[in-house]
Amino acid sequence: MYIGIDIGTSEVKALLLGPDQRVIGSAGSALSVSRPQPGHSEQDPAEWWIATQAALASLRAAHSLEYAATEAIGLSGQMHGAVLLDDQDRVLRPAILWNDTRCATECSEMMAELPALSELGGSLAMPGFTAPKLRWVARHEPEVFQRVAKVLLPKDHVRLMLTGEHVSDLSDASGTLWLDVRRRDWSDELLALTGLTRAHMPRLVEGSEAGGRLKADVAQALGLRPGTVVAGGAGDNAASAVGMGAVQPGQGFLSLGTSGVLFVVTPDYQPNAASATHAFCHAVPGRWHQMSVMLSAASALQWVADLLGAANAGEVAARAASLTAGEREAAPLFLPYLGGERTPHNDAKVRGSFHGLDFDTNAARLGYAVMEGVSFGLLDGLAALNAAGSSVSRLSLVGGGARSAFWAQMLASALDVEIVTHSGSAVGGALGAARLGALAAGRSLDEMCQAPPIDATYLPDPSERALLQHRHAQFRSLYRRP
Repeated sequence: MYIGIDIGTSEVKALLLGPDQRVIGSAGSALSVSRPQPGHSEQDPAEWWIATQAALASLRAAHSLEYAATEAIGLSGQMHGAVLLDDQDRVLRPAILWNDTRCATECSEMMAELPALSELGGSLAMPGFTAPKLRWVARHEPEVFQRVAKVLLPKDHVRLMLTGEHVSDLSDASGTLWLDVRRRDWSDELLALTGLTRAHMPRLVEGSEAGGRLKADVAQALGLRPGTVVAGGAGDNAASAVGMGAVQPGQGFLSLGTSGVLFVVTPDYQPNAASATHAFCHAVPGRWHQMSVMLSAASALQWVADLLGAANAGEVAARAASLTAGEREAAPLFLPYLGGERTPHNDAKVRGSFHGLDFDTNAARLGYAVMEGVSFGLLDGLAALNAAGSSVSRLSLVGGGARSAFWAQMLASALDVEIVTHSGSAVGGALGAARLGALAAGRSLDEMCQAPPIDATYLPDPSERALLQHRHAQFRSLYRRP
């Protein structure tokens, strides 16, 4: 048996995986986010550990025999968060999270001071990343910064609780802007930008390698075996890829959740930072991945559903699906930049808009415009990945948006790729973490990292693709950088 623990932003999930890859059960425990000032987003790391214990306790209560037979644990988690520890491993301040935007000035300074930053780190400096957060702390909370002995990522703080060790994996470490992603090692040049050294960093391991062993007292409290191996694990997207079986070059997935993520596995390091893509290490050795990220995806459909007074986003999607081809062509165009955009524009100030509204515009056409606009944003992201050398012909669709067959078909036609959906994708990160635990315990990559069964397949439709290509050209003409 293998346990996967996913440290999310809103919840900690725990999943129990059998040796035959059957999911025995899963459990979750909710988390809260603090926003002490506009643009700030923080969590107390103690909450992650409390929620982890609660989720494991629920798993243990529901599946006691299988749980007790656990051979390995894997970890997944929200990326970029900064956990600051003193020399006694005491938390110095609340963790600054991935969606915190306070350090835009520090990002600009870092890019100006080290033009090679994006080539080394695989991405432009953005406020979500870890390194600029530390530069902000050094400037605004110098008394805290002076006491920093170690910086950990969220899942790695949970690892510290489990094993007593400071360890991170390469996929999660890629999101710090301190890693030389090509060399898969810490970069002294990048660390120097924030006044830190390798001594402040955790030890690095591959996600499929052992990253510590369960302490005896913790094992006893959790009802597990002392010395149980804890895998290096992965950042949430890389873990989801492992859960979806995307570990070979050319494999990938599309996550249509609050944000939209395109993830493609590459055989080597292929950055394209100019278009705001990310090139990171994958969670398995000898593999990298590219990501494009748009900030508003399924959340945009929920937004318009709320505006229209619909019962839920699914109702709006169903209305949109009822439109004829002619009605779709007459629908307004929607720029999905409700909270700024990352790939390909890297424009925090751009905002969303409808274009071409008229007296025939109704709820169905507005819903269609939003779904289409998000699809076009993802198409722009795919183009940025292709420009850096990615090639993909099939994408697994995961996230809340995967529930709409109409949207899945639209994405297949817009992106000109085969789209497949699977059951159980909601626990992708925890499933990937459990699989990494199995790899750390000696199971093979080919054995453990198969794609889950396909529920449905969507192929590009030539007539729909022709319509979307025409409208995408109009969509692209509407964006203007300030």
